[in-house]
Amino acid sequence: MRNLAPTKTNLLKLKEELSFAELGKDLLDQKRGILVTELLALVDQAVSYEKSVKEALAKAFETLEDAVLAIGKLQVLSLSGAVNMDASIQLGQRKVMGVSLPVVETTFTDRAPYFSALGADFRVDLAVKGFREALGLMGRFAELKVSITRLATETHKTIRKVNALEKIAIPELEETISHIAGRLEESERDIFVLMKRVKDRLAAAETEA
Repeated sequence: MRNLAPTKTNLLKLKEELSFAELGKDLLDQKRGILVTELLALVDQAVSYEKSVKEALAKAFETLEDAVLAIGKLQVLSLSGAVNMDASIQLGQRKVMGVSLPVVETTFTDRAPYFSALGADFRVDLAVKGFREALGLMGRFAELKVSITRLATETHKTIRKVNALEKIAIPELEETISHIAGRLEESERDIFVLMKRVKDRLAAAETEA
């Protein structure tokens, strides 16, 4: 409880502060709900993308191994050295309740033909496409992991703020308001009794006169 003088001015200020604190708690509660909903959705996506990345990499390596068995390691190395492809990663951002989240976009540009058809094998082409797909998925997976970390951090901060208002600030304000209101009521009763006594004495004096 705060140590404040039991005045009507302080009582009004405390009631305004309590109203503001309750509004802040309600807004933070809404923010927490939105953050948790977004966080859970991203976690579900991350689980799915992690599985997709593993599957894409496994398939790409399997195709590469098939190419090595079919045309030999030296030929595969020669063809892989002739791959003519540009890869770019563009980073953007989006905001969720004031939290900046990354947006990763991976693009690939083929400069066809990136290797000569002479001595080529379709398995090498499939392996290239497989690794390209895996890289794209990895970019999105990295985006999700960073977003999850940032949202989890902000959610934790928001929960702490809500708890501080709910368990400390608001109860303290309510207790102080109750104490001051009680003191003011007691003071008003004392004044009423005093005024009644004064009135009675004045009435008695007039009667005697």
